[in-house]
Amino acid sequence: MLAATAHADPGRVAFVDPKDKAGWSGRGPITWTYGAAAEIVARLANGMRQWRLAPASRVGLIAAAGSETLLSYLAIEAAGHIPCLLPLAWDEDALVSGIQAAGIQAVLTQSRVAGKLPAECLRQVAVRYFGLRYLAAFGPDVPDGVISLDGMVLDGRGGPFAPESAGLVTFAAADPAQPVYRPADALIATIAVHLATARVAPRERILTLLAPVDLRGLVTGLGAALVAGAGLEMVGPFDAGRFAEALGRPGPTHLVAPAALERNLAASRSPNGLESIVLAHRLPTRLHARLLAPASVHAPRRVVDVLAFDETALLTASRADGDLAHFLADAHPLAPFPALLDIARDEEGRFAFRGRASRASPLQRGIPQGKTADLWNAVPFAAKIFAGRATEIVRC
Repeated sequence: MLAATAHADPGRVAFVDPKDKAGWSGRGPITWTYGAAAEIVARLANGMRQWRLAPASRVGLIAAAGSETLLSYLAIEAAGHIPCLLPLAWDEDALVSGIQAAGIQAVLTQSRVAGKLPAECLRQVAVRYFGLRYLAAFGPDVPDGVISLDGMVLDGRGGPFAPESAGLVTFAAADPAQPVYRPADALIATIAVHLATARVAPRERILTLLAPVDLRGLVTGLGAALVAGAGLEMVGPFDAGRFAEALGRPGPTHLVAPAALERNLAASRSPNGLESIVLAHRLPTRLHARLLAPASVHAPRRVVDVLAFDETALLTASRADGDLAHFLADAHPLAPFPALLDIARDEEGRFAFRGRASRASPLQRGIPQGKTADLWNAVPFAAKIFAGRATEIVRC
């Protein structure tokens, strides 16, 4: 998708770095066009092909709020490997456990992010886990023994992209012992179902407060931007002034924010260009009274809720289509695209999904367990129902 848009409209804006990026990463902010991003991705992918890795190897990525993370993710895909998203918050012990559980052989990162030194931490991880064969990082001051991705970009040449994605690995509940594999077609289906409700148009802007560290952050940010042909701007370590400045820039904008910020957003005046607010819920959660309503005074044109059922499924619902709490209280809610994502709830309130967008399975000894799209996939969440409404989604 990156290459196709780069070919059709190379000057279109793809990624915009936070303005304060130099302060927390040592790297200046860059606005990337689709054409420039595709060239850098091609060079990184070609460099990774020189590594002695079998096709569809699992390659880790410590995700941060900058274009380096986005370019690295796309380069892993373009090289024919499987991106494995590793939380920046993990310490050395968690990284060792997660990398070993997922069978990761290489990791891409940065040397410095918001007071952390992920590249240095990974050197210690490599001492403890010999299966980790390659470490690479963007600078400044890349540690000894770590491949410089800046050098790979400057000295390398571009090459062809892999014909198709090999899938994605994330971690359920950010638990290093629970890696989950999602095939490429399931990831595309998840993005398609989300976009059918979120309605992002080409050349519009997605402004996200979520790092692409799990299915929720990846689909609502990078995935939605690439499929829609939109631009993506990420907000770094949160600063209210910087966020307000970014939100107020002209042009049609779709804000992706944690649902916990709904009260703050409802108390603020929405800029004229704010097309929608996507509120991303991490389960378990209470389903509070809605404070943001579409097309009300000072509100955006659309308000969309996204519920992440761990790494199995994303449920995207527009508030203009009705009350999510009533929808979830139905024993078999009427899904808008049941062939891609269907949902049901048993007598005890526990949810299950089927359809291509829910095709994900745990990695056991580094091997994905195959699941077919037409079988129901139960998730460890249930709804508490009162007076015909779901009041809370709990882990069960």
